[in-house]
Amino acid sequence: MAKMIHSMIRVVDESKSLQFYQNILNLTEKRRITFDSFCLIYLGNDESDFELELTVNFDQKAQYDLGNGYGHLAVSAENIEALHQKAVSLGYQPKDVKEFYNGDSLVAKFFFINDPDGYAIEVIERSDTFN
Repeated sequence: MAKMIHSMIRVVDESKSLQFYQNILNLTEKRRITFDSFCLIYLGNDESDFELELTVNFDQKAQYDLGNGYGHLAVSAENIEALHQKAVSLGYQPKDVKEFYNGDSLVAKFFFINDPDGYAIEVIERSDTFN
């Protein structure tokens, strides 16, 4: 069997990205591997073994073209209202909190937020479906 270990995204401004992921998702740097022309920074927290790999190409100055193939990363959190408010207070401009129903059944309560490079992140309130 395979075990999911990380997902990678390319970022332009290392410090802005590290600050965003620490502030919003409580992800901190676990390790980094630096090469001549790029750096790999692995972020994580105690909630999961899964890591987010930030790739910083030193010569990249312009924003990456995310194209139309990228969807989003998804994370779960206990109190998304408080996290949403924190994101607003820090100036990150999250989308409104939404509730997603299937008939009368609540499937998910969530909001979307973009990181400094434009990657979409779905923050879902923990439930029996999403923990």
